[in-house]
Amino acid sequence: MTNPAPEPAYVAVDWGTSSFRLWLIGKDGSVIAERRSGEGMTTAARTGFAEVLASHLAAVSAPDGLPVLVCGMAGAKQGWIEAGYIDTPAALADIPAAAVRIPGVAADIRILPGLAQRDAAAPDVMRGEETQLLGAAGALGDGDHLVCMPGTHSKWVRLSGGKVLGFSTFMTGELFEAIAKNTILSHAIAEAGAISGGTAAFRAAVARMVANPALATSQLFSVRAGSLIAGLSPEDAKARLSGTLIGLEIAGALSLVAEGTPVTLVVSGGLGDLYSEALAAAGLSPSIIDADTAVRNGLAAGAKALWSL
Repeated sequence: MTNPAPEPAYVAVDWGTSSFRLWLIGKDGSVIAERRSGEGMTTAARTGFAEVLASHLAAVSAPDGLPVLVCGMAGAKQGWIEAGYIDTPAALADIPAAAVRIPGVAADIRILPGLAQRDAAAPDVMRGEETQLLGAAGALGDGDHLVCMPGTHSKWVRLSGGKVLGFSTFMTGELFEAIAKNTILSHAIAEAGAISGGTAAFRAAVARMVANPALATSQLFSVRAGSLIAGLSPEDAKARLSGTLIGLEIAGALSLVAEGTPVTLVVSGGLGDLYSEALAAAGLSPSIIDADTAVRNGLAAGAKALWSL
């Protein structure tokens, strides 16, 4: 005799710029159903956020009126409704109470806010990553932590006792694409395939940057020179470019915390291997938290706080 399916409690949604992920969560905390698509904010802004959400709710047979908690770019100015920001320093536990409810709909649909760092010298914002942090908080515990959240725009967050003291965004992924396609380095890496963080070229480039980040632009040109006169293969040239940029990112993040501050990597997919190798090349041994799990746990913490589930 099979056990009956758990009763649905709420719907969790991670709505990015170009991606949509939805989980139907049971009262026992289990994932009853899951949906993923490319209907991110950019697409939903044209087709309608309510319509996109309704189609996915129907696909998982979510009961009418089930509460929905959303994080990510659906709460941006260009999104469904602006959810605003909580200013740092900010306690992660304060995030759910600042969720904004979608007006004019019968169901209780709320969007979590982002975080803002209103420092004239280093203004910064995040939206979506704060929910991952909320979900990772239980594993991190008290004390000081430096949390790395890789992506096109990587976030490095300074935490202490469950409070976000500050954070820094590094445009590493976007810079890699721009440099690889639109500078003289494009000739050196034109025929390269996918790269691995385990290659000597990648790890050496990371180590050089962590040791001496002031030489970054010189090291970037060495990718071109190496291909011309030192027999640098396209794959190693690409690995060197990636390692130089990620190493520069790591050097910048480490400069903002006390030496010895524990580092945690919140990541999923291929970037996890790349950043794990990069941090190892920098002499660090991070703890690793799966980003997909973290965002679900963060939405679960939010739902519990809002609806006592």
